[in-house]
Amino acid sequence: MASGIAALALLAATGCSVAVPDPGYTPPPPPPALEQLKQAPLADAAGFTAGEDAVAFVTADRNVVCALTSARGAHLNLPYEPNSFNDPATRKLDTVPVAHCELAFYPAPEARDVRDDCTGTGLGYLGGAALLTPDRATYGECRSGVTEMESEYGPKGSRGGVIAKLPVLPDGANLERNGLRCSSYNNGVACGNVSGGVAFFVSRDHYELISDAGKKASAAPSKAPKSP
Repeated sequence: MASGIAALALLAATGCSVAVPDPGYTPPPPPPALEQLKQAPLADAAGFTAGEDAVAFVTADRNVVCALTSARGAHLNLPYEPNSFNDPATRKLDTVPVAHCELAFYPAPEARDVRDDCTGTGLGYLGGAALLTPDRATYGECRSGVTEMESEYGPKGSRGGVIAKLPVLPDGANLERNGLRCSSYNNGVACGNVSGGVAFFVSRDHYELISDAGKKASAAPSKAPKSP
């Protein structure tokens, strides 16, 4: 009793206050993807350099890996996947900035977001990958098997490899390269062209494709099927 009274007296004498959680407080919802990309502080891209003309990162929960990089046609300069970006024939194509993300656990693409019938390739149009160009955001791709992120951090992942060596982008931070930005927030990643009003958001159980200065072109439900 005496010690309690002494503690209260000390608080009163020093002018200190004790924060008491408000049981009725509801935290505000996370901002829309484009607002997050506008407002979040920029991280120093030098700490995320990944090979030639690219920056890359993973999220703290190791569910998403992303690169702000370049593309020549369909060939992406990805630090975490084999690619043909620097092949002699590919070098003749125009180079454009892109943002690319892969997930270890992910929703399936909605039917309206399937961009390719993968005819004659024997592949399926699968989720787990998102791509942003300066004027368009897409989700899903033609492939067989798992994403590289899934092979490292999915249910049967190796937990080792190139992705394991990439730096973590802190929650709420932003990276920028060639006018495109990516931010880790809301248990996922948003990437967008802020000035063009185009973006995507990807997470374990949800994705959004955003165009027309913030209008959601597509939003997959939170109960979308996940990767096996």
